[in-house]
Amino acid sequence: MKKSLILLAVVSALIIAGCGGSGEKDKTITIWHQMGPEGRVVLDSVCSAWGAEHGIKIVTLYKETEELRSTYQTAAIAGGGPELIYGPSDQVGPLSVMGIIASLDTILTPEFLDRFDKRGLVRFEGKLYSVADRIGNHLCLVYNKDLVPTPPQNTDELVEIGKALTIDENGDGNPDSYGLVWNFTEPYFFVPWLSGFGGWVMNGAGEPTLDSEATIRALSFLVFLRDTAKIVPAELDYDIADALFKDGKAGMIINGPWSWGGYKKAGINFGLARIPMISGTGKWPAPMVSPKGYSINKNVGGAKLAGVAALLEYLTSPEVQLAYTKVLGTIPSDLAARKDPIVTDDPLVNASAMQMEVGRQMPVRPELRAVWDGMKPPYQAVLSGSMAPAKAAAEMQRLAEQKIAEMNE
Repeated sequence: MKKSLILLAVVSALIIAGCGGSGEKDKTITIWHQMGPEGRVVLDSVCSAWGAEHGIKIVTLYKETEELRSTYQTAAIAGGGPELIYGPSDQVGPLSVMGIIASLDTILTPEFLDRFDKRGLVRFEGKLYSVADRIGNHLCLVYNKDLVPTPPQNTDELVEIGKALTIDENGDGNPDSYGLVWNFTEPYFFVPWLSGFGGWVMNGAGEPTLDSEATIRALSFLVFLRDTAKIVPAELDYDIADALFKDGKAGMIINGPWSWGGYKKAGINFGLARIPMISGTGKWPAPMVSPKGYSINKNVGGAKLAGVAALLEYLTSPEVQLAYTKVLGTIPSDLAARKDPIVTDDPLVNASAMQMEVGRQMPVRPELRAVWDGMKPPYQAVLSGSMAPAKAAAEMQRLAEQKIAEMNE
């Protein structure tokens, strides 16, 4: 990492409270996380129960994913930060390289780890850094059964159904309902389309693989859905897409398990399916599959470490994992929990597992952050009409390589 960035982080962190301490601090465990609203309710409930039983105050603090990562880096480099951090597997690479999350191999017992699907044990360069309470965390096609009785199996069917559902109800020339919505502006949501055309973001060595025919075709396809097929709104981000689906103004949305509890609460009669096969390639879109779990701050030590490890074990226990499944339809990482009727009898969980079968593991390499940063400006330039897909693919590659080089200076 850049020395200047680390020095800046250290200086900034001097104002942030550290781990450990004495008195009440010794009886407090803080968790920083990026769970959605429904997940936060479960987290606060189980933490309250465990804390009351053990005489420990559990403080949970929500931070948006990027804010969580950057703020944690700043705090932990200076010896502070929360005792536990919860998030997706791609944060493991950068945080472990910086030496600010603990290797769990000597903290957790082999007997405890044997309970888990190996995909829920996130390792980097051979060391364990995160234990997931769920696997998958991937995008699916979510469809309103009242509007789409049978989900499309390929993109030709997607366009056909989408056109029938894109309706200008008041005759003002602008559709009031749409066939398909999703977070159109973020590269993470672009990945299933990229993979459906045969591409991916990087190779096993962490080198970007964005300047490809697959990237060009995938970008062109998104423009086609919006500007030619016109089944997608002209302006679209996460909040707009989410609101349209909750209001019954979109037949289908591409979203992940963090959103499903909200759709249940909104009273939407919805189902899950694979993102439709790309008709032109015969390939299923492969969303990134990313376990989400807990890591321990490297600054935690002494007697407090045992308490933090005990809380981690509780938060990844079968009963807690199943509490999330009930609300969010998540796939537990605990093998015993996976056999519970709460999982086996839930059609949403089963459909999510079907999508996961054709997904690809999210890389945990530190370079992924630079790849995302390199992708975003050209990707959004294509959406704004200021850059052609071929130029954008080359520019994504150039920027990603540049940012990786800067990261390693």
